[in-house]
Order: sequence, then structure tokens, then C-alpha cells
Amino acid sequence: MSTTNGNGKTREFVDFRIRRRDNPDSEPYWQEFRVPYRSNLNVISCLMDIRKNPVTKDGQATTPPVWDMSCLEQVCGTCTMVINGKVRQSCSALVDQLLEVRDPITLEPMTKFPNVRDLCVDRSEMFGHLKRIHAWIELDGTHDLGPGPRIDPQTAAERYTYSRCMTCGCCLEACPQYGDDNYIGPQAIAQVRYQNMHPTGKI
Repeated sequence: MSTTNGNGKTREFVDFRIRRRDNPDSEPYWQEFRVPYRSNLNVISCLMDIRKNPVTKDGQATTPPVWDMSCLEQVCGTCTMVINGKVRQSCSALVDQLLEVRDPITLEPMTKFPNVRDLCVDRSEMFGHLKRIHAWIELDGTHDLGPGPRIDPQTAAERYTYSRCMTCGCCLEACPQYGDDNYIGPQAIAQVRYQNMHPTGKI
């Protein structure tokens, strides 16, 4: 049975072209999959459908694609990948909008981190940058600090923007300069700014 999407077009299936890799030492390859179309699908929902029945578009049985996910509400950043050539979270990537750009929809792992398998990457380097800049305020808990310092509303509003960073890696993937050993990237630099704007954390 066909379904009409938000653009008024009748569609029965959604096709995905996924860049895969069996292990860090193997060569990447592409596979295409087809899932039944439903309204309000996101990429994660489609990947879960493929996982239930890992058969390629041409009928070849294969292993289920591997990807990372956790919160499914664009908070943790774990499900970040390159979708239709742009880095973003797959939990909030809606199929109807993606089909307006490209059909089939393409899914690739981020390129600025080591590819572990399929759409999974090792983002530990990014968390290492936070350790390198000491992105936290030391509190030993052995004395009463009293009330927190007063912060003016303008500073608080700017700090709130920085505090929303979920260490997803989107900015590093999109940054053309990231990859140089001497540049830790915008994610860590923003956290330096965030910490230094707080009276307790300022150095």
C-alpha cells in the first residue's frame, strides 16, 4: 500500500545508501537498503528497520549496519553522522526533509575521527581535548564556598549558549582546519571561553 508524504507525492519505500566498513583495517564499501515508507520517519527509525531485516535492496542477506545512539532526542550527540553530505544527528534527521535533497538518502561516518565500523567512529580524541584544556572547575568539597558568585544576565546568556555543547563532533567535522595536530578545534576552545567567563573557573 502506498503512502502520501508531506509533499503530496506517493511513496511506498525509502532507499538508503550506506557507507560501510567491517573493521578499522578493511576497505569501505557501499550498500543500498530499502525500508517501507511511513510519515514522520527519522533516520534512526529506518536504521532500526534495516537491523530487523538486514537484506540489501537487491535481495542479498548481509550483516546489520552498526551505528551509535543513546538519548534519541538530540541531547547526547552520540548518533552524529554525515547525512546527504552534511554532518548532523540522525535522531532528528527527518526522512521527508532529506528526500527533498537526495534520493536515495546517503549515510556516512564522520571523517575527522577514526572509523571503527560502518557508521561508528571513535570520538575519544575529542574528549581528550577537554582533559587537555582542563574543562572543569576544581572543587574539593572540604570547605563551604557559600553562595555562588553573581553573574550579570548578558554573561549568563552567553555562557548558556556555550553550555549547550553536547560534544557531538559536528563542529569538528565541519571545520576545515581541524585535523592539524596543533589545533584542538572549536569545541574545546568554546569550553575554554565557557569556563573563563565564570568567576570561579577563570584563570
